[in-house]
Amino acid sequence: MTSLLTTFLNPADTAATTLPCHDAAAADLFFSERPADLEQAKTLCAGCPFLEECRQGALDREEPWGVWGGSIFESGRIIAVKRGRGRPRKDRDQNAA
Repeated sequence: MTSLLTTFLNPADTAATTLPCHDAAAADLFFSERPADLEQAKTLCAGCPFLEECRQGALDREEPWGVWGGSIFESGRIIAVKRGRGRPRKDRDQNAA
């Protein structure tokens, strides 16, 4: 299925250029370090007709990072949410007061 997907997603193909991941202005969102950008990229994927094929292809290839098929990948696996950079608070309850 991946070969069919990559064949279709030839940048010269008119249909391929309408996919959000092929938009040069949005391309950086799919591989950003910022969690907000990744969430925006996931939203752009929502209407894609290749959502499942893209996600499965990324799982098969064990993509190291980025948004593929509307999911965030890290180290070849899907993660729910990407944490921002930096160290988390040690005790959130104490710091919230």
